[in-house]
Amino acid sequence: QVQLVESGGGLVQPGGSLRLSCAASGNIFQILDMAWHRQAPGKQRELVAAITSGGSLNYTESVKDRFTISRHNTENTVYLQMNSLKSEDAATYYCKIRARMPTNHRGKYFDMDYWGKGTLVTVAS
Repeated sequence: QVQLVESGGGLVQPGGSLRLSCAASGNIFQILDMAWHRQAPGKQRELVAAITSGGSLNYTESVKDRFTISRHNTENTVYLQMNSLKSEDAATYYCKIRARMPTNHRGKYFDMDYWGKGTLVTVAS
């Protein structure tokens, strides 16, 4: 089984910063893509930022130049540095990974997506 443990959410004033962390554990052969999604009340879950195993980055337009996604491969951890936070950034933030999992057959693997339980970010003065 794979577990994702998120941390770093909380209450911050507009213009402030937060750093989210998500640590993956379990019988993982390799973590491929890592990403942060968010969901505000009454809205659909949306991709915020993603990073591939090769380091390619993707950000939703509204967070470009304010948020930075990074990963620590040996620790199976992904981070989201959020600066200049706005009220519209308030949401529950979810970590998602695509992991390559071993099977009982040597050299055979399968890829699976896993989600964290979410961490709440509140932006208010």
